[in-house]
Amino acid sequence: MNAGIDRSVMKKLPEVTLAFWIMKIAATTLGETAGDLFAQTLGLGYFLTTVALFLIFVVTLVVQLRSTHYNPFFYWTVILSTSMAGTTMSDFMNRDASAAYLSGGTTSLGWGPQGLGLGYPTGAAILISLLIAVFVIWKFTGLTFSIRDIVTFRGEALFWSAILVSNTLGTSMGDFLSDSSGLGYAGGALLVTGLLTVLLALMRVPVVPNVLLFWIAFVLTRPLGATVGDFLTKPVAKGGLDLGTVGSSLALLALLFGLVAHARVQERRSAVPRNEVLAEDP
Repeated sequence: MNAGIDRSVMKKLPEVTLAFWIMKIAATTLGETAGDLFAQTLGLGYFLTTVALFLIFVVTLVVQLRSTHYNPFFYWTVILSTSMAGTTMSDFMNRDASAAYLSGGTTSLGWGPQGLGLGYPTGAAILISLLIAVFVIWKFTGLTFSIRDIVTFRGEALFWSAILVSNTLGTSMGDFLSDSSGLGYAGGALLVTGLLTVLLALMRVPVVPNVLLFWIAFVLTRPLGATVGDFLTKPVAKGGLDLGTVGSSLALLALLFGLVAHARVQERRSAVPRNEVLAEDP
């Protein structure tokens, strides 16, 4: 069996296509609205919600790591769980339970410490340091940073560590743009979209590694999801559409489920000729 075919069988992460980025933005936006739904709308608070969502992340990650091939439902469930956990982890680090950070009509949050109140700059500095640490460790292992070539358990574990930290960092960036920069929700989303457009243009520049552009884009799609999620759910008086966390989350969940189901169908179709090639390979 040749190495190329063996790699395609072992591969457990998706191809990076336009559909991949659409699903990533949908998942991160849903992560923002769902995180706020549990922590604020339902009044569970940042602490309890963070603990619960982190446990969900661990369960979904174990399922993904134990799988023997790429399964879109497993992969995107982990992405969603990191987005939801990242939302409340960021909120817990950066915010407190003051009225400035509570949704309309909410007067208190659930049991436990309700935010460390570190602020967005301090929280972002901590998360950037953690993300750099993950990549430094990854570099010393000698494993590839390219998602299309990650085929080992250790490589996948490092990948998901980077995803969790980057989604938490992206939430902090998105909340800073929405709440503190003066740009507002729509302005923050437009700024991040502009930066992603620049990255797309840089893909045509040979001296700029595509792997570097991928990871920058992966981080930036999280603040895009955060600002879009806030734009959908926050009151009109604050610059949002006031669609609510429940309705927005359900709509985004339906969209993501449809996209993942389509990806699953495409994966099964592509698996047929792949298996035929393997059967013929001496």
